[in-house]
Amino acid sequence: MKTDSSVQDGILFVRLSGDLIGSPDTQQLLQSVDQHLGDELRHCAVDLSGIRYINSTGIGVLVSLLTKFRSRGGEMLLINPADHPRKMLALTKLNAIFSVADDETAATQQLKSSN
Repeated sequence: MKTDSSVQDGILFVRLSGDLIGSPDTQQLLQSVDQHLGDELRHCAVDLSGIRYINSTGIGVLVSLLTKFRSRGGEMLLINPADHPRKMLALTKLNAIFSVADDETAATQQLKSSN
C-alpha cells in the first residue's frame, strides 16, 4: 500500500493506493496520522479511490482513525471509495457510520461545515 498525506485548510488528507490489509504499511499509516495529530488537526479525509482490496484489518484501521478524530471533537470522512471498499463498508454496515465525499473539494466543504 502506498500512502501520501498533506494538510490543506486545516484538514489532513490521506491518499491511499493498493491493498489496505494488515501489514507494516497500516502501522506506518497510523503513526503518520498520530504525528499530524500533534499539529492540533481535528479533521481528516481518507481517499480510498486507489484501494483495490480491503480486509477486516483495513476496516479496523479506518474505524481506529475515525475514533481518533471524533475523540478530539473532529471528524473523518472517506473520499470516493473504490468498488471493493464500498462493498465492504456496506457489508459491515459501516457505511452508516462513515461520511463519504465525492472528491477533495466536497470533503473540504463537508468538514468545514461540521465545525
